[in-house]
Amino acid sequence: MTVISTGSGRIRGEVVDGIHRFRSVPYAAAPEGELRFAKPQPSTWDGERDATRPGPIAPQTVRKLPGLDLGSILGGDHRQGGDFLTVDVHTPDPSAGGLPVMVFIHGGAFVYGTGSAAVYDGMAFARRGVVLVTINYRLGIDGFLPLDGGDTNLGLRDQIAALHWVRDNAAAFGGDPDNLTVFGESAGGMSISCLLGSPLARGLFRRAIVESGHPDMVRTPDNARVLVDGLAAKLGVPATAAAFRTLSTAQLQAVQTEIITPGQTLDMRDANGVDTGVGLAPFQPVLGDDVLPTHPRENMDADVDLIAGSNAEEMRLYFVPSGLLDVITDEQAVALLANSRPDAAEILKRYGLGERPTGEMFLEAMTDLVFADGARRLAEEHPGRAYRYRFDWRSPLFDGRLGACHGLELPFVFDTLASAEGLVGSEPPRELASEMNAAWVRFAETGDPGWAAGVVRSFG
Repeated sequence: MTVISTGSGRIRGEVVDGIHRFRSVPYAAAPEGELRFAKPQPSTWDGERDATRPGPIAPQTVRKLPGLDLGSILGGDHRQGGDFLTVDVHTPDPSAGGLPVMVFIHGGAFVYGTGSAAVYDGMAFARRGVVLVTINYRLGIDGFLPLDGGDTNLGLRDQIAALHWVRDNAAAFGGDPDNLTVFGESAGGMSISCLLGSPLARGLFRRAIVESGHPDMVRTPDNARVLVDGLAAKLGVPATAAAFRTLSTAQLQAVQTEIITPGQTLDMRDANGVDTGVGLAPFQPVLGDDVLPTHPRENMDADVDLIAGSNAEEMRLYFVPSGLLDVITDEQAVALLANSRPDAAEILKRYGLGERPTGEMFLEAMTDLVFADGARRLAEEHPGRAYRYRFDWRSPLFDGRLGACHGLELPFVFDTLASAEGLVGSEPPRELASEMNAAWVRFAETGDPGWAAGVVRSFG
């Protein structure tokens, strides 16, 4: 056992293979009762809190894809609700002092996931001398629905509260509060892109790594209103925080699951006919409050060093297990994209519409539109020092057709391949995992990941 004192209270963790591990440590009070749809509030406790066991995670619906095991990444089998605004911490030595600190924000389209998922185990980072922190935050309706009478961008506010807690308590875990790197994937990367442009997050971190994310998945207040009013109508209540507080988590999850089901999503196109979520992510951060007073691109923190990149074949995660890759027609591809872009046909013509196999053409176009183009633009426009990467290793699953899909880099970044066989297969290249983990650590230590700024570093 290992016991330390934080600003919130004393916690008792455990030592595993020489690494000190603390689980489910609250950085904010449980968002229940009047704290639901409200800004995160401090959490304190008396005595010694047991931090040896996993705790609850944010309410969510477990997502499944045919023939693919994503449990190690999404962690949906954990208990949900209650005191879930927590962090997990791995450190090589709480008494060391001066260690770089890395905070990971999980993905999941702003509606799934947990920082406690098996793939995000921090042992490999800690063995390389890093204090590794993973966080949970509010998702979906509770985290990203701007209700009248409630606070906005609660998921982002949770992340900011977690970063404040980590800075305030870094030294207790052996870390340097002035050397903090935040990194995340998918919705986590998009969150970090927003934090880069948020005045409330200014000065909280020194470096950032954005994996398969960018700041363009944000909504205007008018566009977000479509989601607010649509959900309120389905639930039969006023579009207010007070009314939503009267509903159970099960009621909210049921209607949330309905609108994120393919083919059931509300029409989230704005006045220009564009859905920034490309039909995939109705819940997004919202512009116009103190968290995001302007678009994040307009206020990027030049003092933060950045790595940004994506995977070579992101959309294979969705197109291959579902079978869409093999059955979609040109007409269907245009119709699907037209649900989020008015110039759908013109876009797809640039990718070979009518001249290439439809599935491959559409996959390439959607990979760029949803992930790659935004990540490239983020790195190119960031006013500070910026590095780019691309993950090219291809999974052998589905007879090799799963490819370099969305999320595949995660078990390599964390060097947790053994927990992700359902995604990487039985013989993934362990040297690649060691290489990526070391590069992320090197960046956190020095700001230099090991390749030149402006050069796209290929992994795999």
